Amino acid sequence: MSGHHHHRIHKHEVEGKNLLFSILLNTLITIAQVVGGIISGSLALLSDALHNFSDVLSLVISYVAHKLSRKKATISQTFGLKRSELIAAFINSLTLVLVAIYLIYEAITRFFEPVIIKPGLVIWLSVLGIVVNGLSVLLLKKDADHNLNMKSAYLHLLTDMMASVAVLVGGIMMKYFELYWVDGVMTLIIAIYLVVVGADLLLKSTKMLMLFTPEFIDIKAIVREVHKIEGVNKLHHIHVWHLNEEELHLEAHLDCTHDITLSQFNVLLQHIEDVLYEKFGINHVNIQPEFKKEDPKDFIVQD
Repeated sequence: MSGHHHHRIHKHEVEGKNLLFSILLNTLITIAQVVGGIISGSLALLSDALHNFSDVLSLVISYVAHKLSRKKATISQTFGLKRSELIAAFINSLTLVLVAIYLIYEAITRFFEPVIIKPGLVIWLSVLGIVVNGLSVLLLKKDADHNLNMKSAYLHLLTDMMASVAVLVGGIMMKYFELYWVDGVMTLIIAIYLVVVGADLLLKSTKMLMLFTPEFIDIKAIVREVHKIEGVNKLHHIHVWHLNEEELHLEAHLDCTHDITLSQFNVLLQHIEDVLYEKFGINHVNIQPEFKKEDPKDFIVQD
């Protein structure tokens, strides 16, 4: 016997059409930057194009995951496909890091093998990149504040906009001061920033996929609050995890002080559920009631 309650979630509705528009824009800018990079000989422009291409892939992955996560649960998929957006965030953040590592390698290589670059084309294409990526960033900003999948796509676009700014600065320095080494430096700066933001998002998505207890959740604090409720002897066998960003689950065993009826347990469960939601934001609660059952009573037990 167990009690399972959940609070209705007031969630932000993500706009899938914004992703589609961003995919189209970034496909066009990628093609333009590849052609321009080859003609001008600019590594920074080609690296920006590579990052833009990874943006297109990440946006497609994010869009597919967004659609999959909206599918209803079935007998064979009892949670639906709600965790698909976490998988997308993991893949996108991993590609950010891998692209960054490749760019670092290319930038270092360029220091030892400098190439004469045509800065005029670099400047105009970087301006185009700033405009296109800036528009895409604005389209996804609101969704990124509420959704890790959208944030991964947003970060791809934001860093690419910053990359275009860096390429623009490099192009100007090359055109007016003939400082061609700036191209490699700009690439290196872009890559290091990508590593930082990509690694952070990769860590967050990995923790959610591995069902880690969220960092803002204190298991001992939960136990203290639940133990204040009349009728509770000990809360144990506790697991707290994110199913996705909107659903925070808790499952546990509850040793009751008395051998209560089912209707009495319902009242007790409602009280516990309210406390967990109001104080910890836990909106799905699944509790197994017990009375003097012989088993480990530790907070955390390896099942």
